[in-house]
Amino acid sequence: MVHLQFTEAENIMLDIDTLIAKGTELLITYGPRVLAAIAVLIVGLWVIGIITKAFVRMLNKKEVDPSLVPFLRTLVGVLLKVMLVISVIQMVGIETTSFVAVLGAAGLAVGLALSGTLQNFAGGVMILVLKPFKVGDVIEAQGHTGVVKSIQIFNTFLTTPDNKTVILPNAPVSTGAMVNYSTEPQRRVDMVFGIGYGDDIDQARAVIEGLIAQDQRILRDPAHQVVVSELADSSVNFAVRVWVQSADYWNVKFEMTEQVKKRFDAEGISIPFPQLDVHRVGA
Repeated sequence: MVHLQFTEAENIMLDIDTLIAKGTELLITYGPRVLAAIAVLIVGLWVIGIITKAFVRMLNKKEVDPSLVPFLRTLVGVLLKVMLVISVIQMVGIETTSFVAVLGAAGLAVGLALSGTLQNFAGGVMILVLKPFKVGDVIEAQGHTGVVKSIQIFNTFLTTPDNKTVILPNAPVSTGAMVNYSTEPQRRVDMVFGIGYGDDIDQARAVIEGLIAQDQRILRDPAHQVVVSELADSSVNFAVRVWVQSADYWNVKFEMTEQVKKRFDAEGISIPFPQLDVHRVGA
């Protein structure tokens, strides 16, 4: 009985010695790696903090929409921390292939499920960062023209001239063709006026030149143009090009068209219009 108890005690001591030996071996093997990984983790978190702060300063300098800054800061911080954790795990000696594969599969599944939404989100980010247009600009995009009312993460809202609201997904807006009428401070107004073949070209040109000289909204530099552009089927057409401030574009175009008609009438200059002659043959 005593001999059995002594054997069990020896076995216990042997197991303890084995555990201590294995623990010492693991400590010698992995201890430096763990310490190095902890040091890298601490330094990496500190560097990530510096990078995110610099990123926020850059966004503020570029006048990115304030509502977008916290989200972008968090997104960049999370991505950098995930990369740091994977690097630290690799330093310890743990295989990360399966972990990365699972993470990639999960990201792919989420991306496929929300592909349209993510595209609109990415488009919204690009619009807010690159600023091809801003709130208050008049733009033409995706077959719609209007004033930009608001730019949100997923959609851009336009107000049309007849006061309708158009909601445009950001993905096609950011990747498709777009015209921004508010980017340049000055625009050229192109107009065409026709006179009859029997009318005096010099007289008609003088009338148009006089109206341009009287309108203070028309800029003197760049210079305007009044030229005969076409000998059409029933008219001699003048191409009139004048430069104005962008805000005056439509008023000058509409009012100049009206004034030319009135002055042509007063000067006896005809403006041809389509006519149809019907001849009756026989009784």
